[in-house]
Amino acid sequence: MTLALIGYIPYLNVFSPANTYKTLLEDLLLSDSKNNKSAMNWYHVGDKDLLEEGRVTTVYANSHAICLARTKEGYGALSNRCPHQGGPLGDGFLQKGKDGNEYVVCPWHAYEYDPFTGEVPGEFDDPPVTSYPIEVREDGLYVGLEEEPRPRTLMDQMVDTMINWGVDSVFGMVGHSNLGVAEAMYKAEQEGRLRYFGIRHEGAAAFAATGYAKLTGKPAACFSIAGPGATNLLTGLWDAKVDRVPVLALTGQVNSQVLGPGAFQEIPLAEAFEAVAAWSQTVLRPENASELMALALKHAIIKRDVGHLIFPDEVQTLPAREPEPELPIIGRVANPKITPPKEDLAAAVEMLNEADRPAIIVGNGGRPFAAEIIKLAEMIDAPIITTFKAKGTIPDDHPLACGVLGRSGTPVASATMMRSDVLLVLGASFSNHTSITTKRKLIQVDFDRMMLGKFHKVDLAVWGEIGATLDLLCEQLDSKERVERRDYVARLWMNWRADKQKRADRIPADKRIPNAFIMQELNKAAPENAVMAVDVGNNAYSFGMYFESQHQDVIMSGYLGSIGFAFPAAMGAWAAAPERKIIAVAGDGGFGQYLAEFTTAVKYKIPITLLLLNNSELAKISREQRGGDFHVWQTSLHNPNFAEYAKNCGGLGIRVTERDELLPALEKAIAHQDGPSLVEVISDSGQL
Repeated sequence: MTLALIGYIPYLNVFSPANTYKTLLEDLLLSDSKNNKSAMNWYHVGDKDLLEEGRVTTVYANSHAICLARTKEGYGALSNRCPHQGGPLGDGFLQKGKDGNEYVVCPWHAYEYDPFTGEVPGEFDDPPVTSYPIEVREDGLYVGLEEEPRPRTLMDQMVDTMINWGVDSVFGMVGHSNLGVAEAMYKAEQEGRLRYFGIRHEGAAAFAATGYAKLTGKPAACFSIAGPGATNLLTGLWDAKVDRVPVLALTGQVNSQVLGPGAFQEIPLAEAFEAVAAWSQTVLRPENASELMALALKHAIIKRDVGHLIFPDEVQTLPAREPEPELPIIGRVANPKITPPKEDLAAAVEMLNEADRPAIIVGNGGRPFAAEIIKLAEMIDAPIITTFKAKGTIPDDHPLACGVLGRSGTPVASATMMRSDVLLVLGASFSNHTSITTKRKLIQVDFDRMMLGKFHKVDLAVWGEIGATLDLLCEQLDSKERVERRDYVARLWMNWRADKQKRADRIPADKRIPNAFIMQELNKAAPENAVMAVDVGNNAYSFGMYFESQHQDVIMSGYLGSIGFAFPAAMGAWAAAPERKIIAVAGDGGFGQYLAEFTTAVKYKIPITLLLLNNSELAKISREQRGGDFHVWQTSLHNPNFAEYAKNCGGLGIRVTERDELLPALEKAIAHQDGPSLVEVISDSGQL
């Protein structure tokens, strides 16, 4: 055994300060002779002259924060956490007490501790601070820690339950009121069971989680501290709620002991989240904690909504429950393939068999069933129209595809709808932005009975899971060939594509690039199976009208219509499908909301591409002001050079001012795999 003995007994102060030098040496040798059953690990924490006499600082040994103090007697090492309220002792200072001895003073409330023993002055009865042995060696200062494996905590069990229920990605911000939950996530990440993405704003975390869910139908989690961190989640969570996708929200909370009178960053989170969450609970006891996690996810998955858990500070460090609960998803969630009542199915078959010009309208709820929809459409030669939220479900080059209906849509879709006599509506909500006509016979299919005839009467409401219902319809319907319907759709597309080309060829007075041309070039560059995250504004209208989807999945902030959605949602989509190319389409107004998240994508080397339409204006609002006979007011934007910004962040940035530059720029950006890329196009604001 090699032992470096320092000239002052306080360096060995982890042992009793009353021991003699001889006793200390004997204790050390005895410990060594017992094969170090209480293993001491020594950590280098700095140079021998790290501190001047009379100074205090914080050093780190493994994951432990240590308050290091130097007096005229030498170095002392204490736990950095003041027992009073956890104040950082290393941020404090040394001063003489009434007894003439020097003490480490907590910077928060001036509590005093002996720098070598951690004891408090005689007139106080507060608990001492843990002290550690310290050695001065030739190569620097070493602090000794008797370390045992960290015991499992209640948070470990809850994170395990979350992972067992299928959550593999968390987006959030670690802070002072969620550190216990964060520690459990850290361990799960180290074990390769969880991925964590630290974002710059909690709103982006919620949008990333919704982007993940909108692509997969499965929940991701967003994570925040109490107070403002939690409230920042709300916009993205409302997006999940109104678009009906599962998301898990995890929020810290202040200590229950101070909840109520008005503690720092205290807000009543259960009340704040009551309207947005399908289920929200505060974790208070170990007995049901894992079950609360299971129930939060069950509500999110089955109701396609927000599940929310609140973690007060003191709960986050509780030990694990023994025996550990087993809460797998198997046996807790039923198969969703419910079939419609026989009489309703028979009525639907009869209406479709008797129709001369049937058409199918696909809403967001029909997106997972593209193959079944195409099979039925080809069987009866029924044109397929989609809502904007369902764009991409059916390739626009399919002979029965009509594109998007409504304000973001094509004349192909609207004309075909009005020339039909029966409309089979699958998973659509009859939004006024889509404007599904009520002047034709309507068969509405949805798994949610509340959505059937929600706003007005339909001719036939069919309650059933869409995929199962389509399978039964294909079994029972008569096949019919309607060549004239295909020819009609083809003529509409020919006319619309000719009109689109004229719009793309238009030369604006300011020489900027028209949106129709931008989407034309994006059509050429975007991989067939890309995921497209689309923002709100003129860029979205243009994308709906001009971009002809192949097999791309399109995600957007549908009913909430939240500006800023596209880029953080693209990060979530990448977490869900890293093997696919993820492309975000946004305007300068939208990207400006979460500009800093570009650095998040750089940090995690997320190879998403942002197509940024920069017209220095909230152009959609300007159009609405003009259309409503209002003055165009306060819609102009002062922008940076976004391409240079992307470069400064560490990504690829390309600015496009000429038409012939756009396609090469898009191809280069889409091929870029070492982190994010941005193509900034100086676009026209005058027309879509």
